[in-house]
Amino acid sequence: MTDVSSVVIGVDIGTTSTKAVAFTSSGLVVARHAVAYPLTEPLPGFAEQDPDEIVAAVVAAVAAVASLCGGAVRALSFSSAMHSVLGLDADGSPVTAVVTWADRRASAQAARLRAVGGLQLHRRTGTPVHPMAPLAKIAWFGQERPELAATVRHWAGIKDYVLSQVAGVLVTDHSLASGTGLMDIYRLQWDDEAMHLAGITADRLPTLVPTTTVLSGLRARYAERMGLPGSTAVVVGAGDGPLANLGLGAVRPSVAACSIGTSAALRVMVDRPGVDAGGRGFCYALTERRWVVGGAVNNGGAVLQWAADALAPELGTGREVELLRLAASVPPGCGGLIMLPYLLGERAPHWDTAATGAYVGLTRDHRRPHLVRAALEGVCQQLALVLQSVKAGGHEVNELRATGGFARSALWRQILADVVGMPVGFTADHEGSSFGAALLGMQALGLVESVDIAADLVQVDETVVPDPASQATYARLRPVFEALYEALTPTWVAQQTLAPTLPLTYPT
Repeated sequence: MTDVSSVVIGVDIGTTSTKAVAFTSSGLVVARHAVAYPLTEPLPGFAEQDPDEIVAAVVAAVAAVASLCGGAVRALSFSSAMHSVLGLDADGSPVTAVVTWADRRASAQAARLRAVGGLQLHRRTGTPVHPMAPLAKIAWFGQERPELAATVRHWAGIKDYVLSQVAGVLVTDHSLASGTGLMDIYRLQWDDEAMHLAGITADRLPTLVPTTTVLSGLRARYAERMGLPGSTAVVVGAGDGPLANLGLGAVRPSVAACSIGTSAALRVMVDRPGVDAGGRGFCYALTERRWVVGGAVNNGGAVLQWAADALAPELGTGREVELLRLAASVPPGCGGLIMLPYLLGERAPHWDTAATGAYVGLTRDHRRPHLVRAALEGVCQQLALVLQSVKAGGHEVNELRATGGFARSALWRQILADVVGMPVGFTADHEGSSFGAALLGMQALGLVESVDIAADLVQVDETVVPDPASQATYARLRPVFEALYEALTPTWVAQQTLAPTLPLTYPT
């Protein structure tokens, strides 16, 4: 049996599943297991989950991995999707569902908060004033569900709730707290003005702790269900975005991490907090000496999925692969066709829930391959705008490492390199945020000297370099792409007033 005396299980609580992966201190994967759960949308704009279903998934995933390790596990260390919130009563039981990052119900509250010093709040808390942020969500509950809000003793994130169940302590780490819009990222304390705007006080929030905090162990009934000793160390951990940088080995200041899954993000690690002057990006904590700046976009692989469903339903299963093949048959720039890929609104760098998708420059000569390639180019151009905002904040970036489902497409890999204008490295699968969580846990326990070891443990398997001609084409198109957002903003605002009266489908 593999020696697991120093194994740490990284537990990544994601939007659609929890993944547990056991690692040795040299980065070797010993075992892995994932348990899925649904994301429900009971009303338009809502995106919720059952908190106890997620706790059960965490327990099941850890139990499966622990059994494969013979039970000799040194610690559990946690990662979580950011921006979630749920209300707990005085007994610590949920009185609301988990409201996830994808929930847009607090759009009106976010708009009002932006109008009263939103940029200053963004700069101080590191989190854009946006419906994704718990700040806006808690304000929504207070204004739209005041009776329910009155029963809430503590507002917490999903990882906070999981830890309160399995370890018996309600705390939140500086990393996830820096994604709430409620914490001053410079003082690492709850922000008085933000709490006032949310209608709460500090005693309604969990205790703030560093990401490397080690809790005393597991509660007996959970230890039994996981097949682990009660003395097993529990490391509080961090948000999945900052931890993904660790998982890609992007820990040096000039190395950015990019991921394109359903959504997409680009982040670079820095040694001090700060938001760019225009408030286009975020700043989230990892440790006391490590922060990430960057931005997430709503529309990544979801844009290709839309194209497959809307433009090629007759192709059946595997139609996304066929569309990528077709897209490769047309040249970069698609003959002047540009797609703004805002099918789900947009986050960085615009932070605009009103934005919608648009094709501009469409002519009778364009065909399906052009429409698909323009969609891929639009996603990458949006990420290039995020990179632009990172650089505008004074951060040098000369290397990009990427991961996500898009990496299976040679075309999409090449488009990304051409659009951002720099080599893009693709690493061996180190399980992303799970590996980052495990490394953070190892640092907390003294098994590794620093999470900086990730730069040596994670190797780049392939590097895609930009094609000079394609790079020049995309560079010429980027100012047009960026200007289209400003040009169409009044149209999107006007459309919002019409949307409730316009049917999406014909009556039958």
